[in-house]
Amino acid sequence: MPRDTLTADRIVRAAIELLDDEGLDGLNMRSLAKRLGSAPTAVYWHIKTKDDLVRLAADAIWHEVELPDLDASDWRTAATTHATGMHTMLTRHPWLGQAFSSHLLYGPGKARHDDLSLALYEKAGFAADEADQAAATVFIFVIGSALGHAIELSLKHRLSKNGADAEQLMADAVTRAAETARQFPRLRERLGTTAATEYAAAPDNTFTFGLQSLLDGFEARLAADNASRRE
Repeated sequence: MPRDTLTADRIVRAAIELLDDEGLDGLNMRSLAKRLGSAPTAVYWHIKTKDDLVRLAADAIWHEVELPDLDASDWRTAATTHATGMHTMLTRHPWLGQAFSSHLLYGPGKARHDDLSLALYEKAGFAADEADQAAATVFIFVIGSALGHAIELSLKHRLSKNGADAEQLMADAVTRAAETARQFPRLRERLGTTAATEYAAAPDNTFTFGLQSLLDGFEARLAADNASRRE
């Protein structure tokens, strides 16, 4: 593809597809150019560095998360919708969780969600500084809940570099971990669960349980603050 037929947007979209397939470790300008049918120099003409490319790709995928209408729903419903949307996006693009720890990420896509989160928790009744804390708490929880997918993708890519069977290596590791778990009574009782049979998996419905527990805590804190102000 000639340089003048490429656009930054087309490059970013192709980079997202490559990142979804190969993870951060699999992204390089040569592979991206091949996917675009172009020369690496044509890609560099539009986006100068790999770091810039990751930053642009990371910000672009935030537009996949729908912003809840705060005027059309109560704060808790909006918080659940927003957090669930973020979690779905992070699960769809597991490399983003990795990118937070290795790249400087910023841009309007992420900023609009940060602003929405602050408005959401201010609507709930938190003062500005506590709204910051509430938004950060939920965001950290969402990222942590999606990390299992990022870990699995990165690990599979690393294990298969020399032609090894990554799936088999991970299955063997789970088997050895189960042998260790049999020495501990509570772990032994749970050996048949999803979390015990799949590498980096969490118990079923962990995200929903954790999110609703966080929101329960916020609601209780707000109720206690309101009660103390009435005294």
